[in-house]
Amino acid sequence: MSTEKQSTAGPLAGIKVLELGTLIAGPFCARMLAEFGADVIKIEAPEGGDPIRHWRVLKDGTSLWWSVQARNKKSLTLNLKDARGRAIARQLALDADIIIENYRPGVLEKWDLGYEQLKLENPALIMVRLSGFGQTGPMRDLPGFGAIGESMGGLRYVSGHPDRPPVRVGVSIGDSVAALHGVIGAMMALRHRDAGGGRRTAGHPGGQGQMVDVALYEAVFNMMESLVPEYDHAGVVRERTGGALPGIVPSNTYTTGDGENIVIAGNGDAIFKRLMLAIGRIDMAGDAQLARNDGRVARTAEIDAAIGAWCAGRDIDSALAVLKAADVPAGKIYSVRDMMSDPQFLAREMFEQHHFADGTPVKLPAITPKLSATPGRTKWLGPELGQHNDEVLRGLGYDADAIAGLRRDGVL
Repeated sequence: MSTEKQSTAGPLAGIKVLELGTLIAGPFCARMLAEFGADVIKIEAPEGGDPIRHWRVLKDGTSLWWSVQARNKKSLTLNLKDARGRAIARQLALDADIIIENYRPGVLEKWDLGYEQLKLENPALIMVRLSGFGQTGPMRDLPGFGAIGESMGGLRYVSGHPDRPPVRVGVSIGDSVAALHGVIGAMMALRHRDAGGGRRTAGHPGGQGQMVDVALYEAVFNMMESLVPEYDHAGVVRERTGGALPGIVPSNTYTTGDGENIVIAGNGDAIFKRLMLAIGRIDMAGDAQLARNDGRVARTAEIDAAIGAWCAGRDIDSALAVLKAADVPAGKIYSVRDMMSDPQFLAREMFEQHHFADGTPVKLPAITPKLSATPGRTKWLGPELGQHNDEVLRGLGYDADAIAGLRRDGVL
């Protein structure tokens, strides 16, 4: 633990964020800002709220995922089909530093909440727009979920085994990658705005905001390493390679004698030699053709067969012990059960202990990245639907009678 004095406010304290979105990409983007101190108001539909509240494993009718995805956010219910609801949303939008939204392009414009409409009154506003295909182009109006972004962006094509159809990663990686691009874009836009005058105040227009246009397929495409130049220059189409890292040998997944799976990355030249000596293949360790990666690529199957046979002859603990002694990067493929008791996870304090309103304990993943002076923190778990209605509306100048009227008319 760092000895530096840590701030409990977070590096984004004072930054106002309005979240207009549901499910994964937009809410994950806003979640990270909330974890590091931003004041995030999430607008939800009065009937049911964000659908993710009811996804996967539930406790008392609410998703456990919600506890993480909406932590530190304030929930405000608004019927955006009602002009009064849209007026409240617009008031919040014009006062925000950052708006995060993941509706289809054009939806916010219909509600008078589009970027071009809002920046006329607040040029310092930053809007992060996450969509399947971006705000322009022939596909802009099509629905685009993370699975589509993963497919179009190239990730699905290279995922899986060569003799089988492409597979998906077991999490919504396309949405999450897009969300992280949204966070990066928001921080760069905030830096640009603040360097040019900061947020708008009475009598001061502030710096120049901008729109951050994140397409899910482009965020995935951005992670695809050397895919484009390899094809453009050499005509190489990267294909599925199972658990191996294509063109970098050996780096693969192997099964030990006790049925566990182990990843071994022996692709560095010196590491490869140590690996071969560790598994008793002195012949391969001294083979001049295998001394460099380009020579090893031509004999990938032979190398993998040797490592696989060695792994199959021992349990995972003994295999890891040998590889550790040889200074070869290797590791077990972890389930969540493995993580919860792992010394590294525990030493890094990667689990936070919290309690639901009824006192039931629950662990949440800790906040990353770890900042030494201004770390993120969990102030509260995902809120009840409309939990902060009165608080937010009072801050906008609504009195109790006005709030009651909005509630009675179905605006909240």
